[in-house]
Order: sequence, then structure tokens, then C-alpha cells
Amino acid sequence: MEKDTIYVKKITQIKDRHIGRAYFASIAIALTLIAQIVIPKSDTLITKALPWYTGLLVIALAITTILAIYYTFFGGLKRFVFKSYFIGAAFLALGLYNLVTLKFTLLKPVFFPAPERIIDVLIVDSGFLLKCLLHSAQLLAYGLGIGIITGLATGILIGWYSSWNYWLEPIVKSVGPIPSTAFIPVALSAFATSYQAAVFLIALASWFPIAVLTQSGVVNVKKTFFEVADTLGATDFQKIFHVAVPGALPNIFVGIFNGTCGAFLTLMSAEMIGVRYGIGWYINWQREIMSYANVYAGLVVIAVSFSLMIAILFKIRDYVLRWQKGIIKW
Repeated sequence: MEKDTIYVKKITQIKDRHIGRAYFASIAIALTLIAQIVIPKSDTLITKALPWYTGLLVIALAITTILAIYYTFFGGLKRFVFKSYFIGAAFLALGLYNLVTLKFTLLKPVFFPAPERIIDVLIVDSGFLLKCLLHSAQLLAYGLGIGIITGLATGILIGWYSSWNYWLEPIVKSVGPIPSTAFIPVALSAFATSYQAAVFLIALASWFPIAVLTQSGVVNVKKTFFEVADTLGATDFQKIFHVAVPGALPNIFVGIFNGTCGAFLTLMSAEMIGVRYGIGWYINWQREIMSYANVYAGLVVIAVSFSLMIAILFKIRDYVLRWQKGIIKW
């Protein structure tokens, strides 16, 4: 009983110590909202005020306050409490940007639009942005899919067979490190359409890291695993796909993660060389007509979609490698 009492006291002390942290996000958002309401916008701006930024702050304040109150009375919500400082700092930074753009115009409004203008684009132009996003997703899926398949095949061949390693490894090491965007002139000449060229460039960007890390994973699988497989009478095919590839999966997922990052970066460049639609094309088009609110809105869409894609990739990795939980640290 005495140990239980001490444990409960310690838990209470820890909870009390973090209550201030839980409310930090709410306080930061409240200060940002007060600045938005109290400080008038600059007289040099002739555009009418929009409600979107204020509405965003009100919604964020309500959500963070409810979560903080819930934590105060019921505990839990460790992730929110841990992220509270970051959330508060992010909204303070957003409020500071709003001050230097909308309130005091310390930055040129043409190139640095106020947050309310960016949010307005995200709402009003949402249909067209979604169409561009779906077009980019389709292009990325084709290129990344080809890059993953060819990267895995290349990595397994040069990691398992010495003859394939002899011929392919020098090509991988010489071609792979070259940025895929350097092949834009070659791709445009070799392929019939700019869309096909873009698929090739994205596949090339993802192929190299996947191939190299797959090879590294296959080569570094413990020899004792193969000795056991030989004892059980396994064929080469069984040793590759039942021993080598499962043992190399952590490296393979790191390669896919790096390949996805490279593919996404190449996607933005590829869409600016003539591909119709797509987020990269949208940003380039809006830049040319000096519509920088739309440019920033496109960047927000890119950041959110890429973060979501990486989060899904990590979830897939955690599910596939659940049998290695506790063995490998990420």
C-alpha cells in the first residue's frame, strides 16, 4: 500500500509539472489572436480583410484549450502535451509573419502575402488544387513504382550474384550519384512526351538509393541464416526470398524512404519542364503571373501531402517489420 501511495504521488507530481506545458499552445494562440484583433492592418494595403486567418486561430484555440482541460482533469494525451511547445511556437511564428506582412508591411505584399490571402487561395481554389494534386500523385505513383521494382531487382541481383555484381555495380555507382534532373535534356530527347520523360526521371531518382541499400541489406544478412537454410535443403530462390530479402527489409525500407524523398523532389522539377497540371506546374504557373499567394498555397499543399505520404510509409514499415520489434531501433 505504501509503495502504491508513493507511485500515485509521483504520477501526480509529474502531471502537475506538465500542466503549464499543456496550456502553452493555448496561451500562444490566444496572444496571436489578440494581436490579430487589436492591431489594425497597414493603411498601405487596399485589399479587403478576410476572415479565414482569424477563424483558423479561433478553431485552433478552441481545440488546444479543450485538450489542455481534458489533460488537467483526466490525464493522458501525452503526445499533445509533448507537442504543445512546438504547436505554440508555430502559431507565434505565424503571428509574427502576419505582423510583418499584414499589419506593418515590412515585407513587400506582392512577394510575401498575408496568411489570410494564402488560406483564401486554399479554400477558393481547392478544387483546382485537388486536381493538380491528383495529377502529381498519379505521376509519382508511376515513376516511384517503376523505381522501386527496378531498384529492388538491381539490389538483389548485385547483392546475391557475383556475376551480376561484376557488370552492374560499376554502372550503379557511376550513374546513380548523378542528380536525375541532370538527365532532363536526355529524357526530353529520348521520350515521345514530356509525361514519359517525367516518369523516367522520377524512376531514376528513386532507383539508385533503393538499389544500393537493398544490396547492402542482402550482403549483410548473417551467414548462419543461410547455413541453416542449406541444412534444410533450401534452393537459391528460397534463400533469396525467404532469408535474404526478409533479413534485408530494414535496409530496403530505408532505401524506399530515401527514394521517395528523391522522387518527390524530382517530381516538382519534372512538372516544370512541360507536364500539364500537377502541383509543381501550378506553382511555376502562378509564379509567372506574380500570384504569390497561390505559390505559397501550393507549397502548403506539397508540405502536407509529402508529410502524409511519409507517415503512411512509416506505418507500412512498422506493420511489415512488427516481427522485428525490439531488435531494431529507428
